[in-house]
Amino acid sequence: MGTAGIVIFVGLFALVTIIGFIAAHWRKGDLDQLHEWGLGGRRFGTIVSWFLLGGDLYTAYTLIAVPALVFGAGAIGFFALPYALIAFILGFVTLPRLWDVAHQNGYVTAADFVQGHFQSRTLGVLVAITAIFATLPYLALQLVGMEVALAGLGLPTGAFSGDLPLIVAFLILAAYTYSSGLRAPAAISLVKDSLIYVVIIAAAIVIPKQLGGYGHLFDALPAGKKVLTMTAHNTGTVGAYMTLALGSALALFLYPHATTGIFAAKNGRVVRRNMALLPMYTVLLGFVMMLGYMAYVAGVQHMPQYAGGFKAYGPNYAVVALFLHSFPGWFAGIALAAIAIGALVPAAVMSIAAANLFARNLYLPMRKNVTAREETLVAKLVSLGIKVGAIAFILLVPVEFAIQFQLLGGIWIIQLFPALMLSLYIPWMRREGLIAGWVVGTALGTWMAASQGFATAVYPLHLFGWTFPGYAALYSVVANLVVTLGVSLMIPRNRSGSAGKTAELAVR
Repeated sequence: MGTAGIVIFVGLFALVTIIGFIAAHWRKGDLDQLHEWGLGGRRFGTIVSWFLLGGDLYTAYTLIAVPALVFGAGAIGFFALPYALIAFILGFVTLPRLWDVAHQNGYVTAADFVQGHFQSRTLGVLVAITAIFATLPYLALQLVGMEVALAGLGLPTGAFSGDLPLIVAFLILAAYTYSSGLRAPAAISLVKDSLIYVVIIAAAIVIPKQLGGYGHLFDALPAGKKVLTMTAHNTGTVGAYMTLALGSALALFLYPHATTGIFAAKNGRVVRRNMALLPMYTVLLGFVMMLGYMAYVAGVQHMPQYAGGFKAYGPNYAVVALFLHSFPGWFAGIALAAIAIGALVPAAVMSIAAANLFARNLYLPMRKNVTAREETLVAKLVSLGIKVGAIAFILLVPVEFAIQFQLLGGIWIIQLFPALMLSLYIPWMRREGLIAGWVVGTALGTWMAASQGFATAVYPLHLFGWTFPGYAALYSVVANLVVTLGVSLMIPRNRSGSAGKTAELAVR
């Protein structure tokens, strides 16, 4: 990439590091309080929340894996467009109400809400454990995105000398996250999102021009890359596309890093505005996915830039190879810095969110007379441990295993949809039903993924002589809902499991 590109990359990384440490003094609060450290004091307005949620939801792995899917599988990769739009519509309806309940009751995590809503510590613990285990592989995949960006600098891979920059980067991330809490990724997200907008807009203009324009780009693609397929008695990629879009939309705002960004807003109006404004990122997402087509037509799979990273990262290296081929070294440095910094914001929020869950919903119930300072200290230490664990996981476990665990994470997290979202509108659901539904949905979804060798999220469901290839997470959460509602209907209303005070607040 050249010296200029490396200098720019290091300079931008140093800039966000400085911002991360300075953020501790931004909108200064008592960082020994969990809501100050882990939620930024619940004081983020529309603009900061927009950057934070955008930086939180559009990760480094989005920039790497989504175009890699389009590069390898073609049109089905575009399911991310409708999925994002559906998710924001659902968020507009549900999340302001969830924020109101959390604010009025002082909730820090989604598990707080579920525990208070159903007056069930068991259900709260179940939600916390599910959310943590679903988040950890997602965090690990941010490191994969950063690894790919670092490999683009020309650093060796598969040895300590190649792993050292990744270790140093995440140790720096751990340090300023420990000191600044959620304020650090909120501040860095302004730089991160700005860089990504510059890089993607430049790519959307420059690269197609090099390839002869968008018309030639689409003409050069094989028919199988451009269209979804459906045959007699088999919905093919059409069914997979639809279920992936709907299932992913239901799951998006169940992840703890997403709910953390929501709870950090200063009022429900901020949440509502952001659900209306966040589709602006979806316009950007469309061009991100187009990078997969651009890489295919440019033939990066035959270029030395791609061959150098293919052995370690496969199609995930396609976008980096495309940038190295299409841009001068100095701009390639900006592009790779955008990807690497794009890993920092979501990784920081994910570790904070998981730490909040552990401290508030797992540690606190086990101890008596825990002070606010002790609770926050536990969260800070857990956030460090999570980052160290993620680094160890990536260094010691093959990348495909991390992807398989992320597949399971999506299946697990969607099982929280009835307890976290539907409970805002169906007050007669019972905790016994939710627990039974969670067991059935988690077991069924895990079995579906295992039956496919954890190689794909799509499960071929056979019914009435038809085959419906579809997202295993969506199929499993439907089973969860049937069991949850069925069991809840069988329990008299004056029996256990009725929602408490927060149910009254939630339905106002």
